[in-house]
Amino acid sequence: MVESARLRKVILPSFLVMGDALVAFGGLSLGYWLRYATPIGSIGLDVPDANYRAYLPLLLLGTAFLIAAYAQLNLYEERLLLRKFQALNLIIKGTTFWFIAYLGLSLVLKFQPPISRWFVILSYVILLGLMFVWRSAAYRFFTRPALVNKLRQRVAILGWNDEARTLVTDLTTQTAHPLAFAGVITLPGEPAPADLPALGASDGLSDILRRHQIDVLIAARTDLPREQLHAIVDACEKSFVEWKIVPSSFQILVSGLRLQTIGRLPVLGVEELAINRLFNRALKRALDTIGALIGLVLSLPVVAVIALLIKRESPHGPVFFSQTRMGAGGRHFTLWKLRSMKPDAHATDHLNVSTPAGDSRLLRIGGFLRRWNLDELPQFWNVLRGDMSLVGPRPERPHHVEHLAGEIPHYLPRHLVKPGMTGWAQINGLRGGNHLARRIQHDIYYIENWSIWLDLQIMGLTFARWKNTY
Repeated sequence: MVESARLRKVILPSFLVMGDALVAFGGLSLGYWLRYATPIGSIGLDVPDANYRAYLPLLLLGTAFLIAAYAQLNLYEERLLLRKFQALNLIIKGTTFWFIAYLGLSLVLKFQPPISRWFVILSYVILLGLMFVWRSAAYRFFTRPALVNKLRQRVAILGWNDEARTLVTDLTTQTAHPLAFAGVITLPGEPAPADLPALGASDGLSDILRRHQIDVLIAARTDLPREQLHAIVDACEKSFVEWKIVPSSFQILVSGLRLQTIGRLPVLGVEELAINRLFNRALKRALDTIGALIGLVLSLPVVAVIALLIKRESPHGPVFFSQTRMGAGGRHFTLWKLRSMKPDAHATDHLNVSTPAGDSRLLRIGGFLRRWNLDELPQFWNVLRGDMSLVGPRPERPHHVEHLAGEIPHYLPRHLVKPGMTGWAQINGLRGGNHLARRIQHDIYYIENWSIWLDLQIMGLTFARWKNTY
């Protein structure tokens, strides 16, 4: 148990630091070679040639700076050893920050020899590629059967409820999860789940933790007497076991939970989410504005051709279709689309939350438009106006919102943010009316885990995933 902890906390993180440093130095050296020893170097601004020995201090500085950026993003925490894509996401962030800062450094400070901007650009691309290859290889090494079990922490669940079953399902379906489910410890008067390993009752907690080599104890219930909670915490401390609690009082927005002190008393509550912070709102709005302007300009000829086709098939109806939808904070706005249905379709539109496959009201051109999301091109105007965002939950009609809020738990918090033209639920194939509960879960996940990188990822995947579009 002690050796496994040392492996997770010291040996492998140190191995990754050294590996990243070597790859970074190699990537910067390759960037130097491309800049000063190949025809590629003739592109860009003219910078006096510098021999490798003179450039070496700048390469070492760049390497140290990159590792420091990774460390600042907590890339070397043990929880990321088995989290390939989370680690790669942080590498992209850290390398991009390094690129901006290192390039800025070359403009502010007059190094001798000077840092070539073309060298920095080449090195940025090279570093991303090399880091992806190196970290993918490291992940394959870490997930070998002989090693992965030493890296996973053994987890016991204290108490049993729906949240505990959800947690166990997540742990048992991911073979490379950093946490490995060991079993359930039951509380007084509580039956053990028949289909899962039972480690014993909580009155023998100290012996159970020691005998089953438990690393982490997660309490699924918090409705316990104060004395019993103190005894559980004491047993964990004496066994050097991490103690965690499922915050059952907060079913949503758990990433916004923060511990603060009011007077002398610690209080846990939901604070401002990352997506609602001032700087992040400004950043997201800037991306929306730029994206909407580009989208409107590029889509204008496409919209013109589609308008002619709509008029040719259905000459008596309008080209554009407007509908009231609910936006951020419950505010209503007018959403615009290219008409994909017959002119009288609105008379029965209220009967379904989403258009079913093979709907008889669809125009022939309408099926094609919906298949490729071309009917939503006018929504770039909604984004430019500020009613919508490029990425966010799907906007719904007010009467559907009122109905669904009474049927689906935690439906309304999705309106904390602007609705989007695309979203996390949509790229995961959750578009139809048969996936409403899962769609809401994905919307909440997006709100809790928002970052500008996630928005860019969703926008990119929108062009590659076309599930359940009709």
